[in-house]
Amino acid sequence: MGLFDKIFGKKEDKIQSYDDFWNWFSANEQTFYKVVKTGKNIEVDFFNKLSPKLEELKDGYFYLTGMYDDNTAELVFTPDGVLKNIVFVEELVSSAPKIPNWRFTALKPALEIENVGIKMADYTFESDNLSFYAIEHNNYPDEVDIVVAHNDYKEDDKSTIINGTYIFLDNYLGELNSVTTIDNLTIISKDQAEKELIPIEKLKDYLIWREKEFLEKYDGVRYNTENDSYSSLEATLNNGLPLVAIINSTLLDWDSKASHPWILKVEIKFDGSKNNGMPDNDTYEQLNNFEEEIMTELKDFEGYLNIGRQTADSERIVYFACKDFRKPSKLLYNLTKKHSDKLDLSYDLYKDKYWQSFERFRPN
Repeated sequence: MGLFDKIFGKKEDKIQSYDDFWNWFSANEQTFYKVVKTGKNIEVDFFNKLSPKLEELKDGYFYLTGMYDDNTAELVFTPDGVLKNIVFVEELVSSAPKIPNWRFTALKPALEIENVGIKMADYTFESDNLSFYAIEHNNYPDEVDIVVAHNDYKEDDKSTIINGTYIFLDNYLGELNSVTTIDNLTIISKDQAEKELIPIEKLKDYLIWREKEFLEKYDGVRYNTENDSYSSLEATLNNGLPLVAIINSTLLDWDSKASHPWILKVEIKFDGSKNNGMPDNDTYEQLNNFEEEIMTELKDFEGYLNIGRQTADSERIVYFACKDFRKPSKLLYNLTKKHSDKLDLSYDLYKDKYWQSFERFRPN
């Protein structure tokens, strides 16, 4: 160790991989275990050390801890409901070494209904005061639209009751199921119910049945866009700038949209100030090359369909409908890092089982 290392302490290497993180954790796990076991100063002595290391790896990691049993500390990693970060939480945990007296869990696990009780402000969220019913849509038969009623719902405390209900469902259904199996969720009072209310403990079985039906109907459905037709659409924004969209019009009429329910939205900003918000020739080529790079990895016959793109006001937005959300999440994260010095990129993933967000691209 050099003189300056002795005086100031040796600077730790930055966490750049899952192995780096787990090597660091393993070196400190006994100290962390004692903190969790005693339940004292967890925020200062554990979380304040854990958080910056996870942020070095990637932003979007959240965590919970406690004793799984008398001798085992559990550390639960969660994306806090952010779809595009689920795969990274899963990968982090799958790469974890076996450490005595520790249990690592990806995503909040499902709990038995009798073990789920949430308190928030002056409200409780449990099986005794929550119930539900499902809304069926003739035009969207595979849509899972759930209405949850809280016995003590008050409009003035709407946001507290909504947040508490979401946390309850995360714990009851498990975080992955809570995020992926419900398409729409509405929270109401019992008086607002328009159908017979069902005990909340039956929601899990209902969702399992709906998911089973869905998989039986769409499992293995793939699509090839080779012979599809495309429409060019033009519009004018409120600020007077033009919008140009190229959309796969054949796909918009496909009757199996629900088989590709995950929408990838990629936004690329550029300087179009001298060209009415549109890219110049060099930028146009750069944007097209980047889209081709995505399509090289996200192939239509493997379950990733390029719906189209729109360009306006110094921004290109590209849309894909996807069979799953994990591969697009990883790909776009890596491409964002790869092109960070050339392109101003951002991306998101959301669920839209019937592609209703693309109805605006249909000609009037």
